[in-house]
Amino acid sequence: MTVIEVVRTPALGDTSYLLSSGGEVAVVDPQRDAWPLIDACADRGLRPRFVLETHVHNDYVSGAREWQAATGATVAGPARAGYAFPHLPLADGDELSFGGLSIRALATPGHTPEHTSYLVTEDGAEGPTAVLTGGSLIVGGAGRTDLMGAERADELTRAQCRSLRRLLAFDDAVRVLPTHGSGSFCTASARNLPTSTLGDERRTNPAVRLLAQEDEFVRARLAGLPRFPAYYRHMAGLNRAGAPVLGGLPGVAALDPAGVERAAVDGAWVVDARDREGFAAAHLPGSVNVELDAAFATYVGWVVPFAAPLVLVLPEPTADAAVEARTQLLRTGYDRVVGALAGGPAAWRASGRPLASYPAIGVGHLPVDDPDQPVLDVRQPAEVEQVALPGSRHVFLGDLPERLGELPRGRRTWVVCASGRRAAVAASLLDRAGLPVGLVARGGVADLAAAAA
Repeated sequence: MTVIEVVRTPALGDTSYLLSSGGEVAVVDPQRDAWPLIDACADRGLRPRFVLETHVHNDYVSGAREWQAATGATVAGPARAGYAFPHLPLADGDELSFGGLSIRALATPGHTPEHTSYLVTEDGAEGPTAVLTGGSLIVGGAGRTDLMGAERADELTRAQCRSLRRLLAFDDAVRVLPTHGSGSFCTASARNLPTSTLGDERRTNPAVRLLAQEDEFVRARLAGLPRFPAYYRHMAGLNRAGAPVLGGLPGVAALDPAGVERAAVDGAWVVDARDREGFAAAHLPGSVNVELDAAFATYVGWVVPFAAPLVLVLPEPTADAAVEARTQLLRTGYDRVVGALAGGPAAWRASGRPLASYPAIGVGHLPVDDPDQPVLDVRQPAEVEQVALPGSRHVFLGDLPERLGELPRGRRTWVVCASGRRAAVAASLLDRAGLPVGLVARGGVADLAAAAA
């Protein structure tokens, strides 16, 4: 009996798969925090045979090396991927088998140049029952083709068009098992479903409707794309080389205020994961506020230099928060967590060290017509094109660390976004740079537009 298990990572908008047959397993596009799944396979008496990679990932550190080290499974991936660690390169048409399944590689370049999908066929079946599409065909869309840079975007988008045509040559009933989905910056649009069928995609996928018109497909796929996180540009090199094997989730050391201070002097960034209003009211001077939610590591990856050492200030309960923060950070390659401040800001204050603060307001109290209190909008450029805030200045959050010198020093700048989430990160960056700042903590530009309508 063949079982396909869907393993979602909503924080990154990604999905991995466990294919089991005859007591053997292949894992597809695994996340780095692989250990719970590795243990689950052992508990169930399943033998991991293969780790299949559809492409060199741009949005997360692959868990392939963790599976390889822990289980001896063979890592198999695109022959053009250039992996520097032991692996089985698969060219178009190559096959491998385990249990009662055969897997055939299908070259589907577009999302990346080496991208490969895998047709899954059960013994005795006349054709494939599923296709692992990675970042090629996804539910309600297709993987982005601009991640290699603007100079290759046209070439890769045309390749993506041809790849989708190739995938859609198979029967309607074939299951579509993509890696990327809703919430991933590796796609600009997707339905919030992990899997689909080729028949459903023929009927409902906007990208599929344009396949007969390649030029129109290219125009549509490259229009209005959001910016993607800065850490992406480091992922491919790390995944080709093979990330360091951790063997388990590293702990987070407890630091006293003096230890935090020493780490900061040595170059560590202090990342405060508490809620935005609590941070605004009292925080360590020079710290950055990135709330510990599903997007925590992504926003760290927007604004904190890649691989920088980190000190964490955690919300309660701190033990659970430490596990969540550490897990998210290792998925995106931020391995250098020096520790977390024991006792939080209260311990910092009790040690005689000062705390900083700035005002936080709701969007209804934003002084939009006061020239002495400028407004900074940190939303994506595409969002500003749709709804702009008259009189405001726009600097996208991802660009802000390099453009802080452009902002006024003698006047308080109020920071706004769509909801307060990104504004909180941005306000903390201004505060870290010594700029007078105020945070629009709740509500955003659309709310102001609606109130003015």
